[in-house]
Amino acid sequence: QVQLVESGGGLVQPGGSLRLSCAASGSIFRIYAMGWYRQAPGKQRELVAALSSGSSTNYADSVKGRFTISRDNAKNTVYLQMNSLKPEDTAVYFCNAEVVTFSNPKYHYWGQGTQVTVSS
Repeated sequence: QVQLVESGGGLVQPGGSLRLSCAASGSIFRIYAMGWYRQAPGKQRELVAALSSGSSTNYADSVKGRFTISRDNAKNTVYLQMNSLKPEDTAVYFCNAEVVTFSNPKYHYWGQGTQVTVSS
């Protein structure tokens, strides 16, 4: 099995910054794409940023120029640096990873989510 554990969420004022981390562990053979999604109350879960194993990135228009996704393959960890945060960035942020394990084919795993609240 694979576990994704997020950290780094919290309360921040508008214009502030936060850095989210997501560490993958378990019977991992290879990790392909890793990404971050978010879900605000009453809204559908949406893609925030994704990073392929080949270092291609994809960002939601609403976060371009403010958020940066990166990964440390040696640590099976993906990061999301969030700058110039706005109240509309308030949501639960979920980590996602496309993983092949030693016993299962490629599958998308999810973390438990971390709350980000942007408020004065």
